[in-house]
Amino acid sequence: MALISDGDKKIIKEEFFSKLINPVRLLVFIGKDHCQYCDQLKQLVEEISELSNLVTYELHDFDSEKELAEKYRINIAPAVVITQGGKDLGVRYFGLPAGNEFGSFLEDIVDVSKGETDLLEETKEALKGINKDVQIYVFVTPTCPYCPMAVRMAHKFAIEHALAGNDKILGNMIEAIEFPELADQYGVMAVPKVVIKVDGEDKVSFEGAYPEKMFLEKLLEALE
Repeated sequence: MALISDGDKKIIKEEFFSKLINPVRLLVFIGKDHCQYCDQLKQLVEEISELSNLVTYELHDFDSEKELAEKYRINIAPAVVITQGGKDLGVRYFGLPAGNEFGSFLEDIVDVSKGETDLLEETKEALKGINKDVQIYVFVTPTCPYCPMAVRMAHKFAIEHALAGNDKILGNMIEAIEFPELADQYGVMAVPKVVIKVDGEDKVSFEGAYPEKMFLEKLLEALE
């Protein structure tokens, strides 16, 4: 049984994938743990790849392909890295991008393919100068209506930073139900919950989908 209906496939082709420019490769890491939705994830990326010849995917074993996982800074699975033909732009999904996050997933594919986002020019300039390792964790659940905005903001920041020739920012969507131990570790009581880590240390956390300028202020606060 297909995960994406024929009607939704038509919408994806017309409203999303008609905007694709450069090839996109989805790197999918499957592990032994947290694999309740691994079959759905594999089926989802397969169905998505059938909707455009510019979208392909690769399946990788997280447990046996440690070197590749380390290259893409993947430390838990299942995970998906959205790359521009293999070029890493810092976009990560940990867990199945289902429910409200499916739209974010499609929008990220478009941004990665086009090699641009709709961030303000002053935000792009601020992101260029970051020279510390930054990981933005966004904890979500599939039914959360505000989570996609937070996920997209983290991913746009990562994409623009990467397009400026840097590799310091990672935007990580983490599905809280699939990774309850991480949710407990970071005290996730409501979603979206955003945690900004700098050089491996937790610096700033907040709940809610902040607009662009406020999100940037939190990131700069974390870097101080």
